Amino acid sequence: MLCDQGKLSLKCFLGTAALVFTLTTSQNIFGFTPDNIWGASLWGPVFYFVIICISLRLFLNDEKYQYAIRATFLGFTFSSSILLAVLSPLKWKPFGVYGTIMSIFHYSEFLAIAWSNPSSLSTSSFILNHSLHYALAAVASWIEFLVEVNFWPEIKEYWSITVIGALLCLGGELLRKLAIVTANTNFNHIVQFEKSNDHKLVKHGVYGLVRHPSYVGWFWWSIGTQIVLANPICIVLYALASWKFFNDRVYVEEITLLNFFGEEYYNYQKDVPTGLPFINGYLLDKIPFT
Repeated sequence: MLCDQGKLSLKCFLGTAALVFTLTTSQNIFGFTPDNIWGASLWGPVFYFVIICISLRLFLNDEKYQYAIRATFLGFTFSSSILLAVLSPLKWKPFGVYGTIMSIFHYSEFLAIAWSNPSSLSTSSFILNHSLHYALAAVASWIEFLVEVNFWPEIKEYWSITVIGALLCLGGELLRKLAIVTANTNFNHIVQFEKSNDHKLVKHGVYGLVRHPSYVGWFWWSIGTQIVLANPICIVLYALASWKFFNDRVYVEEITLLNFFGEEYYNYQKDVPTGLPFINGYLLDKIPFT
């Protein structure tokens, strides 16, 4: 059952996306929009987004507004990105696909937690402010795209590359969300260092295939975003940075899991791989749980 914050966010995300898309396309049909891509897919949606934000601020208390404004922003990004992907010249279409993928990822992160583990839900569940490194990586990818689209636009016009990247993102997204829903109340965006009374080791579903399906999904999703943008430099940098991040994260997390579950997790490690390339996690030579 979706919690109240989840229901509010869903209304804001879908409502904003539908309103911005409908009003903008109506303008295009009746000729009220400037005859260029930025007028068609940016300035109109931005105007509607501002009006929606003002309305939310007037009618919602601060707590509800904090959830609503984030979902509204992602709904605006989703619809604007679709417009960009559809209306723009071929060289700009990858950025529209990228924006669509990013907005779906961040909103679905929140919605999955709102559905499966609402007790841990907060505005941070959108993971829009994940970390400084995450933000810098995103900005770096935008800069590379903008430089290349202006100086080497032909790189961005291989639509098949964008499709391959989008499919990789879709696969990673589905795996990660399956992991969140399967783990249910055992999933948290923050590594837990204290075991709660209802904390259980999840070994069924996708966890029967790989030990860290949410990380596997995110790893391939992150690389896929750069394939979508046809960013050759960031494809390599994202792969290296993601590998380093998850290698460190899994190592620390598995020490915690061994402390939580002891021999049960030790045996689970022997039977199921991490799922991440060349990442083994924290392995023990022998059982110390006697």
